[in-house]
Amino acid sequence: MTLINWEDRYSVKISKFDDQHQQLVSMINQLYEAMKVGKGQLELGKILEDLVDYTRKHFASEEALMLKHGYPNYTQHKASHDRLTQQVIEFKNQYHEGKIGLSVQMMNFLKEWLVNHILDEDKAYSNFFEAKGEK
Repeated sequence: MTLINWEDRYSVKISKFDDQHQQLVSMINQLYEAMKVGKGQLELGKILEDLVDYTRKHFASEEALMLKHGYPNYTQHKASHDRLTQQVIEFKNQYHEGKIGLSVQMMNFLKEWLVNHILDEDKAYSNFFEAKGEK
């Protein structure tokens, strides 16, 4: 059983970003599955590190395209990326320091954030980029 199932409604009509979003969904599901079967802290920590690194790369990719085309909501979108990055880095650091463990609540936070971010904020740029010839 997965935490997030990819659905067509999540598509932002830009194949590169859809692929990246699907990879993020896969990584969150991998982390969730590892947590459920009681994988060790070292393995969970590695998956979490990979998720943080990939999220940063994905955000940088979106932001670069926004800057290239003068996306009007760039500032707000980047601020949302920055907030999540800080939250996840804080969570990752606390996890590595042994202050918190992975929990269903944390996994649900990641799921809700990703799904809501795609459906609300990322879908908002879809038509803008399509008009600029991005696919």
